[in-house]
Amino acid sequence: MKELFGRLRPRALAPVASATEEPTIDLRSLPGSSLRAQVDEEVVTPSAQPGVQAIEATTQTWKKKHLVAAYALIWVVAFVTALEQGMTAVFQPYVMSHFALHSLTSTTQVLPAIVGGLTRLPLAKLIDVWGRPQGFAIMIGFLTLGLAMMAACNNVKTFTAAQVFYWIGQNGMDYILAVFVADTSSLSKRGLMFAFLTSPWLMTSWVSGPLASLFLGLQEVEGKQVLTGLGWRWGFGIFAVIAPLCALPLFALMYWQYKQAVKAGLIPIYEHGRSKMESVKYYLIQFDAFGLLLLISGFAVFLLPFNLYSRQPDGFASAMVIGLIVLGACLLVTFALWERFGAPVTYLPYWLYKDRNVIGANLLACIMFFSFYLWNGMFISFLQVVAGQTITQATYIGNIYSIGCCLWSLPVGALILKTGRFKWQSLYFGVPITIIGAGFMIRFRQPDVDIGYIIMCQVLIALGGGTLVITWQTAVMSASTHQYVAVLLAQLFTFSSIGGAVGQTVSTAIWTSTFKKSLMHYLPKSELGNVDAIYSDLTKQLAYELGSPGRLAIQAAYADSLKPMYIAAVVVLCLMFPCVMMWRSRDIRDFKQVKGTVV
Repeated sequence: MKELFGRLRPRALAPVASATEEPTIDLRSLPGSSLRAQVDEEVVTPSAQPGVQAIEATTQTWKKKHLVAAYALIWVVAFVTALEQGMTAVFQPYVMSHFALHSLTSTTQVLPAIVGGLTRLPLAKLIDVWGRPQGFAIMIGFLTLGLAMMAACNNVKTFTAAQVFYWIGQNGMDYILAVFVADTSSLSKRGLMFAFLTSPWLMTSWVSGPLASLFLGLQEVEGKQVLTGLGWRWGFGIFAVIAPLCALPLFALMYWQYKQAVKAGLIPIYEHGRSKMESVKYYLIQFDAFGLLLLISGFAVFLLPFNLYSRQPDGFASAMVIGLIVLGACLLVTFALWERFGAPVTYLPYWLYKDRNVIGANLLACIMFFSFYLWNGMFISFLQVVAGQTITQATYIGNIYSIGCCLWSLPVGALILKTGRFKWQSLYFGVPITIIGAGFMIRFRQPDVDIGYIIMCQVLIALGGGTLVITWQTAVMSASTHQYVAVLLAQLFTFSSIGGAVGQTVSTAIWTSTFKKSLMHYLPKSELGNVDAIYSDLTKQLAYELGSPGRLAIQAAYADSLKPMYIAAVVVLCLMFPCVMMWRSRDIRDFKQVKGTVV
């Protein structure tokens, strides 16, 4: 462990240059380098932070077979985490129903989404300063802890806390894998490599539903829906063992290649002569700790009221809600001023905050995820209760977005590789088809609609998502040099997480304010005494037979509650047009951003 985190020891950086400059070190002159005759003009960038220097040196020490092995292990990790996420999505409504709080399903996802999303911001600096392998190891720990806590939870509070740890680890691992792909691929091929990274969803989407059903074992016993399988606890517990075991080989390869670069003398080591307190100050500056504190606290405080307002007597008019929103906005403004005028080392160069590719991509991701999570939180329940699908069937349909998005991203990435362009695919195809798919769901949310129409809508949304995700990632990375790719990706993923968190919050607000009222309106008088049980328990909803007065009333209540969600989603999606229009249209085929042996 001491050797693993050896990069934590204080170490000076070379003088920081601007993002447009790339001063170089001739690796042939470095003592102990075994690659002096091979490296030619390949160099590390001394203006970059140690973690970036380390990965640049690593790509110059390994051979093609090591790169192939790394990508194979990445695929294995991505497969396991995709399977785990697919099953977790199915388990969650039943976990909440176990505690008789099914209607809080979306609520329990808000805090983990916010914390898990914001964690990428400091993680970007951590892997830039300490290294990719070290950050990956920490995220494995968070993921394992979260899964173990979910398996052992005895109440919703513990489950929500476990979700926080789980999503910190899950989002962190996904993020580091994305950064690693960016580190080891040219910009023109990166869209295709990101598509490769998500390709396991093409397989896991078909098996996660049946596996989740096997663990749950939902059967009708004496007229009631009862879980007779191993249970969701065993599901979480098994993955708490499998996930770290599958991730450790990739970590071992990453760390071994890093040590090879150290032995080759390709990673510059600088003597500093600082005291412990001076080293603490130094790292606080390198991490832009004060700026990160302002940024993370600003986002958290700003987003929190959207979850709390429904519990306040005056809603959004509550003094606490207004105060938190204003405080969050002030913290974000203070962050911008600090980065512009006060930060010795900025989180990002100030000019990148104003770059139109960066602004457009971040806003596009935020809007897309906001719209998606407006309706997605209750979609699996809708498919079972309203559309009459089994758990397996509902999971298949719910995974159409993942399958279609991943499958379609492959030709989108190939098209970017061929043409070097990424703007027009989003503007003329990705955005319009997403709006059309969401718009059709306003009509097809009804219980009397053939399931084929719902599937069609999901396919359209998936095609749009597969186009937009690849192009917005390419757009944001084309704005800078390799030195800032990790931070730009962290910022992009954070905006998407924030959009998703706000979308879930708005979804919960709509659901809690409409569903129970609709139930009381539609339920027969003989069933009004069960309204609280129906409202809070998915298995109770499914206990009513299809076509029965009680089931028809529940289906009508679902349709009423989902209507404003889909209308709001379509309205918000229209804002994606100006986001894409502000991108620069450029040919990225000759854009050199990485060094060494890369894809």
